[in-house]
Amino acid sequence: MEETPAVILVRPSEEGNVGAVARAMANMGLERLVLVEPAVAIGQRALARAVGAREILETAERRASVAEAIAPYQLVVGTSSHRERSTRTPVIEPRQLADLFSRRCSTRTALVFGPERSGLTIEELSLCGTIVRIPTASKQPTLNLAQAVLIVAHELFAARRRNVDPAGPAELASPEATGGEVAGLFDHVDSALRTVGFARDSTYEGVVRDLRRLAGRARLTQREVAILRGLCRRLEHAVGERRGALPTDDSPSGESSGA
Repeated sequence: MEETPAVILVRPSEEGNVGAVARAMANMGLERLVLVEPAVAIGQRALARAVGAREILETAERRASVAEAIAPYQLVVGTSSHRERSTRTPVIEPRQLADLFSRRCSTRTALVFGPERSGLTIEELSLCGTIVRIPTASKQPTLNLAQAVLIVAHELFAARRRNVDPAGPAELASPEATGGEVAGLFDHVDSALRTVGFARDSTYEGVVRDLRRLAGRARLTQREVAILRGLCRRLEHAVGERRGALPTDDSPSGESSGA
């Protein structure tokens, strides 16, 4: 049975918005709602707005961070209304997302929406392989959270109805890596880069963020993640061996001959 995309709301602050999002999800056949803390409590106001979608609220999951929330997913789609926040990550419109999803219906997908007042941070957007921006009139460029969810979810609903072959012309030999597997890879990359002395100045964090974006665009497979982690292990091992072979201040050859 096909698994429908999950909707991830990051730090939502308005209870009514969460209820309206649940209703929009139900309208478009989505079932899994994930709330990233700190998120508003679900009460009567949310239930009143979630007409016909009470079960979505009752089964909503809570996660401590965006990284934890997206860990099970292979295709992670962030949303943003700020052009300057996504300069190096592919930015598409909802209709283009539908085309992408049509080719990858079997891929575990998460749709990530930021807080009502501020949206996703640069760091959170860097965890997403693709960013969707909904075109709006310049006079009123921002959308209500539930409106944004409904528009994106509708395009995916239409894509599912078109019943395009999910495998497409080139089925991957290895399954796509999940967000958790990619996060584990970059923890390892960070460790390896620090081991070889690459993290020398304040630009380092930006470099790692750019590498994460590159991985999102590349759609790494589980095999590719394994190969890259193997490369990191080899680098760490080689550096360790080299350091072990060099004299140190504690070794006899490194002792000072002075009194």
